[in-house]
Amino acid sequence: MAGHSKWANIKHKKAATDAKRGKVWTRIIKEITVAARMGGGDITTNPRLRLATEKAAEANMPKENVVRATQRGSGSLEGANYEEVRYEGYGINGAAIIVDCLTDNRVRTVAEVRHAFAKFGGNMGTEGSVAFMFKHCGQFFFAPGTNEDALIEVALNAGAEDVISDDEGGFEVLCSPPDFALIKQTLEAAGFKADVAEIVMKPNTETLFEGDNAIKMQKLLDALENLDDVQEVFTNAVLEN
Repeated sequence: MAGHSKWANIKHKKAATDAKRGKVWTRIIKEITVAARMGGGDITTNPRLRLATEKAAEANMPKENVVRATQRGSGSLEGANYEEVRYEGYGINGAAIIVDCLTDNRVRTVAEVRHAFAKFGGNMGTEGSVAFMFKHCGQFFFAPGTNEDALIEVALNAGAEDVISDDEGGFEVLCSPPDFALIKQTLEAAGFKADVAEIVMKPNTETLFEGDNAIKMQKLLDALENLDDVQEVFTNAVLEN
């Protein structure tokens, strides 16, 4: 897209995340708790828990916080019982939005999400209304200057589905969610540390927002992301600052 810098947006997102460390820790603790409840407290046999604990380390979360969250999830400590809930809706000019939550109170969460949509110019949709516009996948971003041939060889041999280059010289590696942990480990062992490595809902197509519409859309996304029960927000809108 002309004038759009993917790397500027990635750096902006990382900076915004770092600025909300307390919020990040809360989200990771919830994810660890749910992962441990669903797959047990052993990271060697629970890939989701292993990824969550890696995120905790990257966020500089104290190890005792990780241990307590794992124990709560696996049942050795009492704690809130979180469940996964997904909401779908539309933003400015009908942009698609997916909101993934972990909550111990569905009634509270749906009310807060609906209020955020309504207050900032969007509206909630029904289940499945926009999810078909996204692909569930593992996603790695590597900055411009990465050795293309070596990255492609390592990624594809590890089981990645695709390696995509962009106009700025950066690379995006895509994989199926079950293969994410192994591919991440293999890439890092080969010296390829991604700027961003996540399991996401990747939009099949993107829509560029500029000017006032970009500002309005950012306010809606911020309102959703700031809700306590929200873990992730995905959209097909690309905001040009």
